[in-house]
Parts: sequence; C-alpha cells; structure tokens
Amino acid sequence: MELSFTGLPDIPMVKPGDNLVELIIDSLEHLGQDLESGDVLVIAQKIVSKAENRYLDLKTIEPSSLAITLAQKVQKDPRKVQAILDQSNEVVRASPGVLIVEQKSGFVQANGGIDQSNIEVKGVDPDDLCLLLPENSDVSAEKIRAEIMLRVGVDVAVIINDSLGRPWRMGTLGLAIGVSGFTALEDYVGGEDIFGRELQVTQVGAADEMAAGASLVMGQTTEKTPVVLVRGYQPRDPVDESLRGVSPLIRPKDLDLFR
Repeated sequence: MELSFTGLPDIPMVKPGDNLVELIIDSLEHLGQDLESGDVLVIAQKIVSKAENRYLDLKTIEPSSLAITLAQKVQKDPRKVQAILDQSNEVVRASPGVLIVEQKSGFVQANGGIDQSNIEVKGVDPDDLCLLLPENSDVSAEKIRAEIMLRVGVDVAVIINDSLGRPWRMGTLGLAIGVSGFTALEDYVGGEDIFGRELQVTQVGAADEMAAGASLVMGQTTEKTPVVLVRGYQPRDPVDESLRGVSPLIRPKDLDLFR
C-alpha cells in the first residue's frame, strides 16, 4: 500500500458561514488536483467550528458557585470553567493548570475541547473569546461528504481531527473527532496472524492513525494548512449503522480502568 498526504494550499482564514466545500474545491483547483473516489479528506476541527460559528464570548457567561470553586483549584478563569462544564458530561480530573472532562460527545480531553488559540472576532477581546467543538462532528463530516458528492460526484471519506493529549504520553496527537465514510475502528478479532494464530483482541483505530498522519502535515502553530488530502487507503463505510462515525473509538466506561 502506498499512501500520500497532501496539504491543500491557499485555504483562507475561515469565517462563520463560509462554505468549506467551496474552499476545498478552490484549493484543489489551485493545486491542479481532482478528487478521486476513495480519497480521504482530513479537516481540522478549528475551521469546521469557525464555519459553524461556534464562538463563545466569555462576557456572556455567569459562573456558578461550582465553577468558581473549581476555578480556584485549577487556577483558571471561572467563566471559562463554567463554559467547560456547560460542554461536558462530568469532570474526570482537576488539578492546578489542568481540567480534564468528558465532553458531551464522549471524548475525554482537557478543557472540553474549548480553544483560545488562533481565533479572532472583531470587537471581542481575545482574552474573552473561545471556540467550541462542533455540536456533532460526525454530522459535520457527513454534511461535507454529502455536499462533495453533490458538487463533484465523487465519494470520499471525511475525518475531522483535533489535537488531544494522552494519559501516558507527553505531547498532543491529532485524533479523529468526526468520521463519515470511513471505518474508524478496524476489528481484526477472529482473524489470523502470519503464523495462523487466531487474533483475540486486535482492533486498530484507523481513523485516529489517519488523523495523526494528517496532523503532521497540518502543523500546530502558523502553518495554515487545515485540510489534508489522503490518497491510497481506500476507506470503507461500515454496513452496520452502529459502527459508523467516531463512537466506536470511545472506550466505554465499564472498560476504562483509569476513571
């Protein structure tokens, strides 16, 4: 198998209401590329959130007594802590400088995915401006995929990725938070290894691997490459509806030994 990861050039700074598919098609034209069936588009969460106007002005937030108490412990703005709580199911860990929660979509991550880097809204103090995750990243990925099919008649897969930390490793990693047209969790249980032994537990987070590879091309600071075209993988959309999207990658609580 040969895989290629190509960052799409000339994607402008995305604003609320921008059509991401139009921006992607324009960038491909500048690159001299056409989409092909089986391609994968990995799209940074930040531009999806911007296009969907997921901005939050902290001036509109009134922190609760719980948020104020928790803010003292984690040494964060009580308004931001309240925003994190509003976007979360539960607090998993809290210590000075760190607030890890289960975000509404089930992801366990710092600050509920709320970001304050590389964002700007005219008339809003940057210290008060936050960007939330998409309301439903799987739905966002499916909408982009469907519009691409409508516009250019090509069936691609779409992964929305974000930078998340990991419990036992330093550094963030690009991981999938939204998936359409792609089997996020490849299950090899019941298959055989090269010596004919039956595989008992082997499952591969294929969408996360793809997101991580694309994240290297995107960069993390000033590269301005929020969309990556991946060619050569030939993704499959699961037949079973329950296996679609990103949810198969989220470890169930009863199997999570560290919560």
